[in-house]
Amino acid sequence: MNELGEFKLHVVPAGIFYPEKTCIIGNGVAVDPEVLLGEISQLESRGIDTSKLAVSARAQVVMPWHRLIDRREEERLGKDAIGTTGKGIGPCFTDKVARRGIRIVDLLEPEDLLSRMRSVVDYQNRVITGVYNGQPIDFDECFQQYQEFGQRLKPFVADTQAIVSEALHAGEYVLLEGAQGSLLDLDHGTYEYVTSSVPSSTAGGATLGVGIGPTDVQRAVGVFKRYCTRVGNGPFPTELFGEMA
Repeated sequence: MNELGEFKLHVVPAGIFYPEKTCIIGNGVAVDPEVLLGEISQLESRGIDTSKLAVSARAQVVMPWHRLIDRREEERLGKDAIGTTGKGIGPCFTDKVARRGIRIVDLLEPEDLLSRMRSVVDYQNRVITGVYNGQPIDFDECFQQYQEFGQRLKPFVADTQAIVSEALHAGEYVLLEGAQGSLLDLDHGTYEYVTSSVPSSTAGGATLGVGIGPTDVQRAVGVFKRYCTRVGNGPFPTELFGEMA
């Protein structure tokens, strides 16, 4: 919410409302192209300049099977479900660590995307049909959709690590924005009720998520809520019940 009205952004940085600023979506972000393009369209339709938005070529892509597996796994767990958002973030980072993820750069050339998908979709469909008894992903439909996403995103894709490094070396001010609380950190949080996001949800992890060194950070700012909240399931000893809640 600002003087221009209400905006709901999940991927595009909040700095997009300052036209003189370069906004970076770093390599540590799991990018759903459909969501990102929707946010860009929303902003442009309301007169917001998006020409200085840059998306890391190394960022992982949320694919249709990630969302499907995310939802089916929560259903399988039943009362023991983690309480994920169902947006496919966990399965996306699972594939990143397993070295079978698809990155933004893979969307830019049809031949590259075709090669990457051929090596991945068969495996994902075996998981979907064998473990979750779901309908397999239609290869041709998925390929066509994500090829189109790649062409629409192409003007925004850049070597964001180089952009940030050059800005730092030029003495410019760089602000890194983290999206998760420290207690959702995969290592330091309330495991297993944590985010799957890689790298770390701590201030130190922000440097990995954009590709700079820890000594480049001159100041870290912690943000606290007036009271604790938790997204999803898991222990919450400060939760209030009854009339006080």
